[in-house]
Amino acid sequence: MVIIKEQDYQRANKTTIMQEKKLHELLLYLSQYSPFYKELFSKRKINIYAIKTLADLALLPTTSKDDLQQRNDDFLCVPIEKVFEYTSTSGTLGSPVTIALTENDLDRLALNEYNSFLCADGSSNDIYQLMLTLDRQFMAGIAYYSGIRKLGAGIIRLGPGVPSLQWETIQRLNPTAIVAVPSFILRLIQFAKESGININDTSVKKAICIGENIRNTDFSLNILGKKITEAWNIKLYSTYASTEMQTAFTECREGRGGHYQPELLIVELLDENDQQVGPNEAGEVTITTLGVEGMPLLRYKTGDICMYHDEPCACGRTSLRLSPVMGRKKQMIKFKGTTLYPPALFDLLNEREDILDFVIEVYSNEIGLDQVLLYLLPSEESEECDHRIRAYLQARLRVSPHIKYLSAEEIQKKQFQELSRKPIKFIDRRG
Repeated sequence: MVIIKEQDYQRANKTTIMQEKKLHELLLYLSQYSPFYKELFSKRKINIYAIKTLADLALLPTTSKDDLQQRNDDFLCVPIEKVFEYTSTSGTLGSPVTIALTENDLDRLALNEYNSFLCADGSSNDIYQLMLTLDRQFMAGIAYYSGIRKLGAGIIRLGPGVPSLQWETIQRLNPTAIVAVPSFILRLIQFAKESGININDTSVKKAICIGENIRNTDFSLNILGKKITEAWNIKLYSTYASTEMQTAFTECREGRGGHYQPELLIVELLDENDQQVGPNEAGEVTITTLGVEGMPLLRYKTGDICMYHDEPCACGRTSLRLSPVMGRKKQMIKFKGTTLYPPALFDLLNEREDILDFVIEVYSNEIGLDQVLLYLLPSEESEECDHRIRAYLQARLRVSPHIKYLSAEEIQKKQFQELSRKPIKFIDRRG
């Protein structure tokens, strides 16, 4: 046991030395080529040569989503002719932000997802059916595609939606894995039941779940994860990433958090005073990209609230792991004295058999207080169903949100608005 601890210590020390070297290279690079950071360093009188250790990161200011939105072009560190591809954020918390990638950045993105698929028990023997957007400047689509290519596995580029086509393709081409939004996997299961398809008799054995939580913060499956695995005997792997960080945290077979890739990223979890929190404490995920050429970021606050765990994983990896996203800082709802985050509401709504689908909308009333409107697709249109749903929400939330019932077609239009690349289940109209 002592030998293992010593090995872990030496490995951690090597990782720290590697990250500090890459951090120094990044600071030099930003001071030379980034209009935004050059100005920031000058205004704050920052001596980049005084930043020698990871602990010294605390001496540097953070970067926000507002900075990226307001001064997007000033983050570009290369001439236009070196930009190989333009991607953009989804605009969940405001106007979309463009992230420009060089050819080297695309290679780095492929390495990131190659590592991620390996972590999720992927191999060259797999065939992945991609049930996600592969155009519309969506970085995730090109990232998964590139990572699977580097892995040497098979790829079926089918795109999102259309359960009938997904099942026809599964039965015809026999993929071993799918990459999909968990709530869409539920739609696949429902379609299979209605169509007499034995889902446990197909080739699919695992799913890479994107965009939505499938676990609680204690790593147990949440309602969404349970509904999938109770109906379909497949292994679920959760993944967390953002366009800005160009890096993913992906689960291994143990399902105990998304594994950190320290060669690609420095991650901090910060409290309200921008101080690092301890293990098992909630903090805002704040990242510094390593090896990014086009638009590197320094201490960028993602807005996502997570916890981290630093004990070695049973899979043998020793780097820290992130919990599922507990909420987004700007999406926190203060409703009639109750603090809510969308993921908690998602769990409540997913739990009910008489709620088939939903969209949550938050807006401000005439005196500036948060109001919650739930667009629901009920299992049946009846007073009894309405009473059950309202009583359930009152009991679980202790407050009564506004409810509007929609048809399946109306819910679909709400979730897939013009140019949307993934289903939108939370709409924030405040401010």
